[in-house]
Amino acid sequence: MPDTHIALNRLGLGARADEPLPGDAKRWLTGQFNRFDARPATIAALPSRRAIAGQLADYLAAQRGMGQAGLRTRPQANSAQAEGDSAAMMAKPAGAGAEPDPVKQARQFARGQGRDNYVACVGARASVALVTPAPFVERMVHFWANHFAVSADKLTVIGMAGLLEFEAIRPHVLGRFGDMLSAVERHPAMLLYLDQAQSIGPNSLVGSRVAARGQRKVGINENLAREILELHTLGVRTGYSQADVTEFARAMTGWTVAGLTRGPLARFAGADGAPGDFVFAEPIHEPGARTIIGRRYDQPGVAQAQAVLDDLAVHPATAEHLATKLARHFVGDTPPPAMVARLKAAFLQSGGDLPTLYRALIASPEVWDPAPAKFRSPWEWSIAAMRALDMKDAPAQQVTGLMNQLGQPIWRPGSPAGFDDVTATWAGPDAVMRRVEAAERMATRAGGAVDARALAPKIFPGALSAATQAAIANADSPGQALALLFVAPEFMRR
Repeated sequence: MPDTHIALNRLGLGARADEPLPGDAKRWLTGQFNRFDARPATIAALPSRRAIAGQLADYLAAQRGMGQAGLRTRPQANSAQAEGDSAAMMAKPAGAGAEPDPVKQARQFARGQGRDNYVACVGARASVALVTPAPFVERMVHFWANHFAVSADKLTVIGMAGLLEFEAIRPHVLGRFGDMLSAVERHPAMLLYLDQAQSIGPNSLVGSRVAARGQRKVGINENLAREILELHTLGVRTGYSQADVTEFARAMTGWTVAGLTRGPLARFAGADGAPGDFVFAEPIHEPGARTIIGRRYDQPGVAQAQAVLDDLAVHPATAEHLATKLARHFVGDTPPPAMVARLKAAFLQSGGDLPTLYRALIASPEVWDPAPAKFRSPWEWSIAAMRALDMKDAPAQQVTGLMNQLGQPIWRPGSPAGFDDVTATWAGPDAVMRRVEAAERMATRAGGAVDARALAPKIFPGALSAATQAAIANADSPGQALALLFVAPEFMRR
């Protein structure tokens, strides 16, 4: 049953021993389109965006009231300055040295957001992955969340990083790519992470007034515009220029977040929405028509940047970029050109319809090659192990700590490019040793209640090697046998 094994492990999230094996692997995968729940109860029970953004708005208001300049805007700012690296803030003991009140408040705020919101979201994500009736679609959620990466290492993002996945990815994972793209770029987590919320057109109403008064210089921030072109749509070196980035950044001025800005933006970006809502602030929008990648955009207001996004969403270079990433994720570090071409054609012919793209993926013969294709990332490996143990709930703190230990902290990649999707990143000796240690802890917690010899053929139907069978059979104890299973080649790869 090699097709069943591939459907469960390469395309899904790993088998559960308490679930029957699918009879028709391809039909089982496409049937999940009707079983996917975009807002399962575990996620629906989390604090709302309004509540999380309200906490952040109160904190920022307090900082403004104390005459502080506000939080640093770079995701990787020096933790000693207490405004940038929220992970470092949460790690430092509360009583470690005398600190100015604003710095102490920043640390306390980061710890609170981390414990109460970030960790809860990580736990919810894992719990949903354990029991989902649509593991292939859930894998696609995780794929797109990494494609549109933000980092909770930034203080203003820590409480909302998970919400980007829950609010912008999940509702559109079975829709059109263009709708997902628009939802992501309007989400507060993305606007704050890449500093778009603070981007002001120099010739806008606000920009002109600030300049006339001789106040501090305000201007355009190109971060989001560049990453949309380079990472989210066209891909690097695909024909756009620096001038296109700048023009796109001008078109995007005015895209901001209610209640979470500072300086001259504060009174313009909150009147039309609750904290955390996307708003278009006309007073900071750079006026004028734009020419981007050879096309003129003279739409007024928010429609200008939206028109650019609509065109980027169905651009042939976007189709090529996404097809290549999907082929790399499912088949190998070097994507097969023929598969990339088929996926690209499906994307373009359907106008970016994602289920059509997924069906083309499932139909690709390269996907069903029985040879091991991809080295599992820490997240994939951890979820597969917990599913193999038939876990139905993931303790939030435990999952957060495990992912930190294994080197893939959830929603905390090192850059907007997200986590790497190649073997070299995850298969180093130190990384493998960490998995061995984690496997031993999982086996210890199982307490000998799991018979690895009976479990192995259930989770790897028709794909269990003689060497792995022999290693498990010759183990000194049930716990050792289970640990050996979790670090076997079949489990490390998918």
